[in-house]
Amino acid sequence: MSHDLYLAARELLTDLVAFDTTSRGSNLALIRWVEAYLDGLGVPHRRVPNPDGTKTNLMATIGPNVAGGVVLSGHTDVVPVDGQPWTSPPFELTQKGERLYGRGTCDMKGFLALSLAAAPELLRAKLTRPVYLAFSYDEEIGCLGAPAMIEVIRRELPAPAFVVVGEPTEMVAVHGHKGIATFHVTVTGREVHSSQPHLGVSAVMEAVKLMASLNALSARLLDDADPASLFTPKGPTLTIGIVHGGTAHNILARECCFVFDLRTPGPRTPAEIIAPFLAEAAAMDTALKARAAEAGVVVEQRTDVPPFQPERDGAAEAFARRLAGDNGPPRVVAFAAEAGQFQQAGFSTVICGPGSIDQAHQPDEYVEISQMQRGAQFMRRLIEWASEAG
Repeated sequence: MSHDLYLAARELLTDLVAFDTTSRGSNLALIRWVEAYLDGLGVPHRRVPNPDGTKTNLMATIGPNVAGGVVLSGHTDVVPVDGQPWTSPPFELTQKGERLYGRGTCDMKGFLALSLAAAPELLRAKLTRPVYLAFSYDEEIGCLGAPAMIEVIRRELPAPAFVVVGEPTEMVAVHGHKGIATFHVTVTGREVHSSQPHLGVSAVMEAVKLMASLNALSARLLDDADPASLFTPKGPTLTIGIVHGGTAHNILARECCFVFDLRTPGPRTPAEIIAPFLAEAAAMDTALKARAAEAGVVVEQRTDVPPFQPERDGAAEAFARRLAGDNGPPRVVAFAAEAGQFQQAGFSTVICGPGSIDQAHQPDEYVEISQMQRGAQFMRRLIEWASEAG
């Protein structure tokens, strides 16, 4: 019964939410807990860690060692709760009415809980196709963990037929997302007394010029967006999210740093879009060095997550629609996810998971109980599919 699977998932979600897996920290405590759960079921698993071993992906295999299975993919990390006005403990599952509150309930430990709740029933079924669990780290800060795990799946496993990325889509199939590239800009100047600006270089005032250029670029991207695009907003978007600089009102700032992200649906690449800005930054770097040898501008690209492009006659989308009972129109989402990385590696991929992105990253994040119940029905049909005769 899907109701029993929902109840099991809810119990697991209570445990998963209790782990503070904010991306700035480690996810190892949660991973050890999941490993113990899988060990209790006799499910084989393996880690794909980051270089220093402080975080790790986790892979598990349920079913026969044959091609044609499905990967259930989700990330273990969550965004910070710092400064958010929560009305219930963020790392404690709390029910209020028909909602389950807690950090990660929606994005995306609800899907992890459903996947883990399905494991005992998958083991009891006579599977003809394997089901793989693929839990990643550091999705929230640039999808950093998944590529190494995806490479292991591509290189070592019998080729899966589908990948389901369980980001919150209200349990409907999504066949496209924007890519995201993030950039860190550091402007270095020369500190002097603010009464003698001719002797120094204000990093803040120079950085403002660069930020103004990005603001203008953001407006142009909005104006030039393809009106036929399915995305909302329709075209690429550019936002500056962090700015730091200066030490006092009467000191010319020695350093100013800011971070911006660029979200693109394709086919234009981030490099193509920001090429004029990079040229401006290079010209400023040369000009500042002429005024002070230690001054300059450095632009670093920190992440580059590819867009997820709609597949012609997408097999994974058809699979998810069948399991979710979804007959709606084609859908895309503006947020970035690991789906583009799976697709880039050659896997037919779809996004489908419980909850709404409108609740993600918010104070009092929640998932509707009805969404978890729909997710349980999805998993029930997945078990039936994995047990079908080939």
